[in-house]
Order: sequence, then structure tokens, then C-alpha cells
Amino acid sequence: MSSARDSDPTLGYLTRKETEVKLPRPTRVKNKTPAQIQITAEQILREARERQEAEIRPPKQKITDSTELGDYRLRKRKEFEDLIRRVRWNKSVWVKYAKWEESQKDFTRARSVWERALEVDYRDHTMWLKYADFEMKNKFVNHARNVWDRAVMLLPRVDQLWYKYIHMEEMLGNVAGARQIFERWMSWQPDQQGWLSYIKFELRYNEVERGREIFERFVDCHPKVGAWIRFAKFEMKNGEIARARSCYERAVEKLGDDEEAEDLFVAFSEFEEKCKETERARCIYKYALDHIPKGRAEELYKKFVAFEKQYGDREGIEDAIVGKRRFQYEDEVRKNPLNYDAWFDYIRLEESAGNKERIEDVYERAIANIPPAQEKRYWQRYIYLWINYVLYEELDAQEVDRTRNIYNLCLKIIPHDKFSFAKIWLMAAQFEIRQLDLDRARLILGSAIGKAPKDKIFKKYIEIELQLGNIDRCRKLYQKYLEWSPEHCYAWSKFAELERSLAETERARSIFELAIDQPALDMPELLWKAYIDFEISEGEYERTRALYERLLNRTKHLKVWISYAKFEASALEGFQDSDVQESDYELKRKCLQRAREVFERALSYFRTSAPELKEERAMLLEEWLNMESSFGELGDVDLVRVKLPKKLKKRRHIETEDGPAGYEEYIDYLFPEETQTTNLKILEAAYKWKKQKIVSDED
Repeated sequence: MSSARDSDPTLGYLTRKETEVKLPRPTRVKNKTPAQIQITAEQILREARERQEAEIRPPKQKITDSTELGDYRLRKRKEFEDLIRRVRWNKSVWVKYAKWEESQKDFTRARSVWERALEVDYRDHTMWLKYADFEMKNKFVNHARNVWDRAVMLLPRVDQLWYKYIHMEEMLGNVAGARQIFERWMSWQPDQQGWLSYIKFELRYNEVERGREIFERFVDCHPKVGAWIRFAKFEMKNGEIARARSCYERAVEKLGDDEEAEDLFVAFSEFEEKCKETERARCIYKYALDHIPKGRAEELYKKFVAFEKQYGDREGIEDAIVGKRRFQYEDEVRKNPLNYDAWFDYIRLEESAGNKERIEDVYERAIANIPPAQEKRYWQRYIYLWINYVLYEELDAQEVDRTRNIYNLCLKIIPHDKFSFAKIWLMAAQFEIRQLDLDRARLILGSAIGKAPKDKIFKKYIEIELQLGNIDRCRKLYQKYLEWSPEHCYAWSKFAELERSLAETERARSIFELAIDQPALDMPELLWKAYIDFEISEGEYERTRALYERLLNRTKHLKVWISYAKFEASALEGFQDSDVQESDYELKRKCLQRAREVFERALSYFRTSAPELKEERAMLLEEWLNMESSFGELGDVDLVRVKLPKKLKKRRHIETEDGPAGYEEYIDYLFPEETQTTNLKILEAAYKWKKQKIVSDED
């Protein structure tokens, strides 16, 4: 049945509009201070339970007579038994059942429930604890003892059962019974805490001697550092200093090599320190540092340094600090035996301490770490260990035979077929020379030349023989040197210099001739210069000119031209004749003329054969101009100035792999003959342009 609102849609619309209610905006809390009366969540829940409706609350049962009580007990027992049949392994059900029987004061039934629960799982020690707690709470002492006896017999490794049993007997004042329980427990050899509990128990009743006996059994059962330290502290606490020292000494005898021996020695030293026995403590520290491996003695070193700073003198403090640094270096070389820098630091430390045996031991250990790869870069640092070793043995230890043996061993270890060290060969030879044994020194240097020839070895060997005045040996060595390295210009120059110093001019000239005829030389310019200087010093100007000409046949380098021109400008004596004496003016004029000829030849070469070498050509003209200026009135500066170029700044593209990358400025030279050529080209181009214009006008 439709209403008037349904039949009239307008009325419905108006009614909906009229019935719309605007919800209030949420108000902001302005006062945020706590209320005076605080309401907790527990209070709200409690009030909710109290205000429950009557039909919702569980009904309260009131028992008025014994019949109703019996029915109630029967019903509860039936519920518990049914629950046990369903979840027999649920321990909480057994506990609730037993506690309910206990609440009904039916202790026999409660005891029966506990026994049935233990039949299900007797290995659960918590069940034994609750069972015994039930007996003790209700003051059934003998029953509780029976429960504890059975529990510790079945579960002797559960310490809590023993503790609870002993605690009960001690609370009852049965000290003898508690001691007997401790003895039963100790027969199972428990952990350290069980023994310590037994000792504390005896000390509570001032049984010090019994405690000492238990400590003896304790350290026999647990022969560890911590047990002995506790024993010694126990004796110290009771004023038995001699007994405490005896404990530490026995512990050192038995556990001196144990991993925890560091703690034992630290404790022993601190004990002696408390007894004002500083020398004893120092001896213990030193003994420990000598016997304990360095990797396990970090704390010991710290304690020793602190001890020396407090009681020691300056020498003792330095020894302690050296010991600590020694420990650090031992740790470094143990981690990486090939860390030669660590070995060097370690060796310097031992050398500063001055103990010869230690120094030699560290050197031997260091040189035993041979580099794994036969590459010289791996051996360059290692070889200095040998060098320092031999220097120490020779200079500090002054052991000549040992030094010689170390040199021989080092030379055997080095793989000379792959690489060698000239320094070792030379040091070994010089050592033998210091021992006035020239034959051994020559033998060593000869072996070096045969096995691993090097420039240094040849130079030093020749120097030694030259100082001794053995010229023939020097010549033979130079021959060997040049056979091994014929391209070495230094050897040729020195060989010729030797012959010249001996006034063997022809020999020196022959050596130079052989040298410049070699197909390959490392620095030929030095060799030619030495040869030219040699001829100039001998006054052989014609030979010198011939050398310059031969050199120009091989190379037309700018420096050769300039050197040739300077030679001609300075060769005054080359024009003097024995019969005709000329004046200085004429000599200088001839020298200048010859120098100009050389410059002209050089300029002609750069103009025609090497036009691209503009910068060298400009430098040649500058040198020529300087020479003309140096001759004063004889010089003709204008002769050179007309040939000087103009310097022009130009720009050119910079080409890269990706294309042009910009411009760069450079200096270009424009010579006078190039200027005339440029002008002729411009006139020729203008003539052609005018001719073409006339032809186009006629057309």
C-alpha cells in the first residue's frame, strides 16, 4: 500500500531535504592536561564483569551438606579423569588435578595424582619440583625427602634438583644431611658451579679446612686455570700466603702450556705484586713472555708494561716497551711472512735492544721467506735483508767467517740466469778487499762477469784494477766489456781515455775508429764529440776537419753544423806554419772565413734539401749572427741580417680522432727569398686577372 509520499515525488523530495541533518564537526581538545581521576584498562574490565546481567553470569553453587559436597567432588574428579584420558600427555592437566585434590585437603589422592603423572614422564624435572614443593608446603618432610631422593637418583644431571634438595635440608637445620647430599652430588662430578656451591656451603659454617679439601678435589676434577686461580684467591682471603703461592706454582707446573696460561701468569704476577714481591712478579712476567706464544700474550704484555712503569727503572720500562713492540711485529710477520717492511722494523727493534742471539734469529727467519716468483720486482726488497744482515755481521758482530758464508749463501740463492744484483757482487768483492784477500775479490768479480755481467760490475772492477795499477788487466776487462756490449759508447770513450792517459795516442785513435764503425751505438753523439775533442786536444786540426766531414756524411743535424763552425772560428793554431808567421789579424780573418763557409754550406743545405726545417734554419742564422758580433771589426753583421727571417704568428686547425677541435697559434718564419717569390706570384696573378678582364670586355 503506497502512501501519499510515494504518490507525490515532490513531497518526497521536500521531505528528504527537510530531514537532512548536518553532522557536527569534530571538536578540538583544548585542555590536554591529565584528569584528576585516572581510569585504567583493568578497572574498566573489572567493572564490565561486575555489571554483567544475571543471565550471563555463571551460576554460583552453594554446598550445604556433605552429600552435595560428595556429588561435587565426584563430578569434578570425573571431569578431570575424562580430560586426562583425552590429553594424557598434557602436564598442566595433571598439575591442575593434583592442586585441586590438594585444595580439597585430600593429600593421599593428590599424592596419587602426582605419582600417576610421573609414570607418564618421569624425565620432566619440573614435575618433580612441583611434587616436592607440594610435600614441603604441606610439611610432609619425610615424603619430600623421598621425592627428592628419587628425583636426584633418576635425574642426577639436573642441578636444580640438587640445589632444591640441599636448600630444604639446610632450611631444616640438617647441616649433616645437606653435606651428605653434596657428597652424593660431587660423586657425579658436576660443573664448576656445583663445586663452588659446596665450598660456599662449608664456608657459611666456618669449615675452612673442609673447604680447602673440597678445593683440592675441585682442581683435580676440573684442572683449569680458573679453578686454580679461585683456589689461590681462597687461600689469600684466609691469609695463607704461602699456600696461595703454592697453588700458583702447582698450577704453573700443570697448566704452563695451556691456552689460558696467560690469565694464570697475570694472576700470579698480580698476587706477588700485592705481596710487595716486585722482583718475583718481574721474574714471572719474563718467564711467561718467554714461554707463551706471542699470539696469545697480548694482555700479558700490557700488564707487564704497566707493571714496569709503576715499579721499574728506565731500563726496565724500555725492555717492557720493546717486548710489547716485539709482540706486535711477531703478529704482523705471522700473518704475512712476505711483508719485508715488517721484518725490517722488527730487525731494527732487536738491534736497538742489542741482543745478538735475537738479532741473528730474526735475520735468519726473515731471509728464509724467499719470494715465491722469480721476478726481480719481488726480490728488490728482499735482497736488502741480506745486505743488512752481512753489514751487521761485519760491522757490529765482527764475524768475518760468518759474513763470508752469508755472502756465499746469498749469491747461491739468487737465480742469476733470470736476473741478478750487481750490488751484492760488488759488496762481496769489497768485503774481501777489506780483508786484504785480492784473489777472492777477483774470483768473485770474475764469477759475476761470467754469470751476470752488468755495467756496474765492469766499471767497479776496472776502477779497482786501475787503482792497483794493473793496466793489462784493465785492458782485458775493457775488451770483455766491449765484447759483452759493443754498442756502449761510455765503454769506448773510457777505454780510449785510458789509453790517452797512458800516452798511447795511436791506441786511443784506433779505439775511436773501431767505435764509430760499430753498426749500432746507444749514444753516438757523445762518442763523436769525445773523438773530436781528443783530436783537438792533440792539435790535429786536419784530422778534426776530416772527422767533421765524416760526421756530416752521416747526419746533417743543426748541432753538428754549429759545432763545426765554432771549431773553425776558434782554430787559430791550425793556420800557423813553421816557416811563415802570420799576424793575429790574418789568422782571425782566415778562421772567420772558414766558419762562414761552414755556415753557408749549412744554410744551403737547409734551403734546398730541408726547406721544412725553418726553425733550425733560423737558429743557424742566429748563431752565425752571434759569431759575427764576437769577431768585432772583422765581423760583418749586415751580411747575416739581410738573411734573417720575419717571425709570423699563425693559426691552424687542431686535428683529433673525433675531427677538428679548434685552433692553435704557432710561429712561422718568412725568409727574404720567399718574400720575393711571393711578390712575383702576386704580380703574375694580377697580370692574368687584367688579361681576362680585357677579353671579357671585348666579348
